[in-house]
Amino acid sequence: MNLQDEVNKSNGFTNIELLAKQVVEGFISGMHKSPFHGFSAEFAEHKIYNNGESTKHIDWKLYAKTDKLYTKRYEEETNLRCHLIIDNSSSMHYPNLKQQSLNQLNKIGFAALASASLMQILKKQRDAVGLSVYSDTYEYYAPEKGSERHHHMLLHALEELVLHKPTNKKTKTYTFLHQIAQKMKRRSLIFLFTDMFQDDEEEERLFESLRHLKYNKHELVLFHTYDGDKEFQFNFDNVPKRFIDVETGEGINLYSETVKENYEAAVSDYFNRLRLKCMQYQIKYVPVEIHRSFDDVLTTYMVERSRF
Repeated sequence: MNLQDEVNKSNGFTNIELLAKQVVEGFISGMHKSPFHGFSAEFAEHKIYNNGESTKHIDWKLYAKTDKLYTKRYEEETNLRCHLIIDNSSSMHYPNLKQQSLNQLNKIGFAALASASLMQILKKQRDAVGLSVYSDTYEYYAPEKGSERHHHMLLHALEELVLHKPTNKKTKTYTFLHQIAQKMKRRSLIFLFTDMFQDDEEEERLFESLRHLKYNKHELVLFHTYDGDKEFQFNFDNVPKRFIDVETGEGINLYSETVKENYEAAVSDYFNRLRLKCMQYQIKYVPVEIHRSFDDVLTTYMVERSRF
């Protein structure tokens, strides 16, 4: 029985670890086309060589394959600390799916599997990882650790996110990002998965909290998680529909074609505004469309880790 058979047998998110392994294996197999050409499953034992470092531990065999300098890592070296933050508001559970799989995910499913895939790589690199989950409450917190038991505890928490859909859960991102920032005492790489649904007043507060996360020299990556077909392009059949805000329960009846052009222009402007604000505050902004691969997430990790 191959890995895909095991995944199908396990009904997807009842064993998120198998899905994450499949994602990472696919990513690594495609690295021959990337700047990380020459890496295998053992790439975790290397880091990019920085000018001025001793040349004693350069892996010359890897240099012959990649034409790039990497040094061998040793267990006594200080490892990375990474903290994953996931928005678990009701809007993150869009679209509503009876069952999720690697090829059919909603926003929370994408965020959970992307996080599990990052954890799989972090585990190989012997790095410490923590997790925070929030909606209108601070739902879950685990500090950064690297043990096997801790790894499985976080995987279970991610599975629970996908399997249990909240009702009318609003987002108070800025409130809980401040709380998370206060817990982060040591320099870390922070990944935030959120669909960025908030009003203009909340947007200002959100960026205040993001700046707080940047304190103490943390590196912050904002993965703006969205459904490109529905939330960005507004592709709905032009028949009368009732659109309901899943966080407030409020609804409106309309024909999609009557608002499609204005909606798409407004959303495009919003994405651009977020990008510019993130550039202003030196926050890495990465839009991730849930119907595409996880390559953008994992490549971003590789780049940020080498910088870190």
